[in-house]
Amino acid sequence: MIIEDYYERLDGPEPLSGLELVEPGIEFLIAMPGNEVRGAGLADLEAYIAGRPAVGRKHSVRRRGADGDLEMVYGVVLEGDGRGTGSFSSVALLSPANRVARYQAFFHPDFGMFPLPRGGAA
Repeated sequence: MIIEDYYERLDGPEPLSGLELVEPGIEFLIAMPGNEVRGAGLADLEAYIAGRPAVGRKHSVRRRGADGDLEMVYGVVLEGDGRGTGSFSSVALLSPANRVARYQAFFHPDFGMFPLPRGGAA
């Protein structure tokens, strides 16, 4: 799945390589409690990715689904010690070129579908 590959790249040693998976005219919304980040175009997404603090967190996808050109994932964000800091759900609409054209992500630190890991192996 393209959206899973995007998260792997985002969390890897070269986060900006995830931009290779999106359309130049991407539109996105990333919603967190008390904060929304919206953008249009590669420059906006690049600015968001480059501005994220290097904190060692990883997205761990727990469920996934696809229906035609729509991909959906649900997961948890893990600290380096395996402790969960919140849950996320994300949806990507793929272009005919199989790149992300629209992207919507929601994160919440307390509410999730499953209990958050408390540490150790994820």
